[in-house]
Amino acid sequence: MKPTVLRKLFQLLLFAFVCCSSSLAQSDISDVHLLGTLLDASGAGVGGARVTAQLERVPNARVWAATSSADGAYTLTFPAGRYHVQFVRLPFASRDFVLDFNANQQRILDLRLQLERLAASVVVTAQAEPTLAQETTASVTVITRDEIEARQSVTLPDLLLFVPGMAIARTGAEGGSASVFLNGGNSSYTKVLVDGATVNEPGNAVDFSNFTLDNIDKVEVVRGAESALYGTDAVAGVIQVFTHRGTTRTPECTLFGEGGSFSTRRGGGQISSLLGAFDYSAAASYFQTQGQGPNNRFLNRTLSGNFGYSFSDSNQVRLTLRNNDSDAGIPGQTLLVPPNLDQRNVLHFFSSSARWNFTTSTHWHHEISGGESYNHEFNSNALADFFDANDPFCAPRSPAAVPAITCDFPFVGTNQYNRSSFHAQSSYLLPRFGATAGYQYEVENGYVSALNLSHARRNNQGGFLDFRYLPHPRVSLNFGLRAEANANFGTRVVPRAGTSLALRQGKGFFGDTRLRAFYGQGIKEPRFDQTFGSNACFPGNPSLRPERSKTWSVGLEQKLASDRMIFSADYFSNRFYDIVSFESTAPPPGSSCGFFGTFFNTDLARARGLNLTAVARPLRWLSVGGNYTHDDSRVLVSPSAFDPALIAGNRLIRRPPNSGSLTLNAAFRRLNVNLAGYFTGVRTDSDFLFVGLNLTRNPGYSRFDLATSYNLGRGVSIYARATNLLDRLYQDALGYPALGRDVRVGMNYRFSGRN
Repeated sequence: MKPTVLRKLFQLLLFAFVCCSSSLAQSDISDVHLLGTLLDASGAGVGGARVTAQLERVPNARVWAATSSADGAYTLTFPAGRYHVQFVRLPFASRDFVLDFNANQQRILDLRLQLERLAASVVVTAQAEPTLAQETTASVTVITRDEIEARQSVTLPDLLLFVPGMAIARTGAEGGSASVFLNGGNSSYTKVLVDGATVNEPGNAVDFSNFTLDNIDKVEVVRGAESALYGTDAVAGVIQVFTHRGTTRTPECTLFGEGGSFSTRRGGGQISSLLGAFDYSAAASYFQTQGQGPNNRFLNRTLSGNFGYSFSDSNQVRLTLRNNDSDAGIPGQTLLVPPNLDQRNVLHFFSSSARWNFTTSTHWHHEISGGESYNHEFNSNALADFFDANDPFCAPRSPAAVPAITCDFPFVGTNQYNRSSFHAQSSYLLPRFGATAGYQYEVENGYVSALNLSHARRNNQGGFLDFRYLPHPRVSLNFGLRAEANANFGTRVVPRAGTSLALRQGKGFFGDTRLRAFYGQGIKEPRFDQTFGSNACFPGNPSLRPERSKTWSVGLEQKLASDRMIFSADYFSNRFYDIVSFESTAPPPGSSCGFFGTFFNTDLARARGLNLTAVARPLRWLSVGGNYTHDDSRVLVSPSAFDPALIAGNRLIRRPPNSGSLTLNAAFRRLNVNLAGYFTGVRTDSDFLFVGLNLTRNPGYSRFDLATSYNLGRGVSIYARATNLLDRLYQDALGYPALGRDVRVGMNYRFSGRN
């Protein structure tokens, strides 16, 4: 009995073996063999990449898959036909092809994979070449599209408010000027880039009042002086925003509309796709509100586009465009004086950048780029809506003008600024070493009507070197310097250096421990009015030196609970030199000026403190994040202070010593809930009214925002957002009330693209 069973089992196995052998033989005759090697930008093999092939336009067809080995080699076998072939390996950009394969064909497809510039684990701004986040030596915060959508943030300041080391000052609600202070630096000490193009006014800050987040996929905030890479303006740090890029062959489309408090309505749409070697993304939006109180209306329109073409995996061009137009009523410091009923601010902001990336060998990479930004601001206040009866210059008055402690001085002014730049760099990259040499030329133009400045022009150029070295898998070193030649102050050389060290690499409860240290120097050119001003009573000073900084930081990052918790602490110390200030002096002989003054390099200040950050995901559907900043800033030398808040010994204006935030996000099935709280202590500020009030302190406050969304299915979702949920009365700038409770409800339709 037993031998019979064994004999039948043996015959069955023999039959199965013969069938499989026959099938394999036939397969070997007709199947396709796709093989090749995947390399990164330095020429090292990319292991762990998933290679898939699926019959084109057959959704339920079998997916043939393989994984690349440590040296980047892969082999994939599948039947002949027309296939969609995809290469995926985070944090590299995925590659997609539609290829025809004939029977018994062997095709070699070698690829060079580039780091995905929009990935959260890749940092673009902190070094000359995109770098993995763990190898970055500077302190960086990366904000992704998922975070933007969860918070339902509309403007960039709403998003930056929750970044460690960041303080926001807004002169009122929607449409009031908005500026940022990073790690204690002045508002003009942060360089702002849009897809690589500088958007600061020459020597000045960026007004973020109409900077919406339409078509934005990522924001990077780099803390510390980065003039070695970016030249002027990068005194305390750099902010760069990145536009969405089309990645799906079937177009992705989004349409939204919302309305709510203060007669607010907003709507827009976005479409993006990948058409062979060409990708595109375009968006448009409209936002209008009446605001709170008289003359608080705001209208904003945004257009944005990102277009790219890949000649090959090592030769790509890209063009990005962004345009914002806004028209805002400016009621003024209504907590201290009556509202201004006719002042308005019309702001037109445009930026563009073009970039060509290509390689000439395995290790040589090149980038040629150009950028242009345009800022046009029109301010008008035709009539005085309140007046001081003892001021003879307070005219013409509105028929409804009311008496007050000061005058609402009428004026009309136009400011126009333009920056155009050319940038070229070449990088030699090896797996553990990289060197970049670059050159930048920039032309700045300006017109400021209020200062009799009909036209001003400044040409700047600079050359830089940047080196990256990984002597050990746990150690990353970075060093660079720049020689900046400015048409006003001449040539300055600024260095930067940093290290990132993995003190511990582990899994389980105690994960990786990483130490970072960074040192950098920054410079900022004077504003056009400070240098070229031609008003007889307030002339500019062409001999001004650049404002300077020396910054250093030390940070520690600890991962816990299998990376579900991340804690980081950064200590920073910034010192600011040759700050330009206005000083009143005796008028020259024969002058008819009753008041005379000009600009000098006089002031000195410092800011040092601590940024603490914690991120945790205790449950699959729940994430919690928080941060705390202590900024111990001081005015050290200020001999020409014209306001009590600016005298030596005071804290730097509008930079709170203590601030922080807490964010909770719950994504459960189709429902997403995001609760965010921001907290700030008392800040030094000024009423700037010069009428004897001498207010120098702005009270602290707490603010909570709530955003929810529910997916109804088939691409349709409804959402609601409430900013300043508890309807707190507070002011980011002294005298300017922030917006009260603002509730908006909307609907969103999204057709998700597919490959």
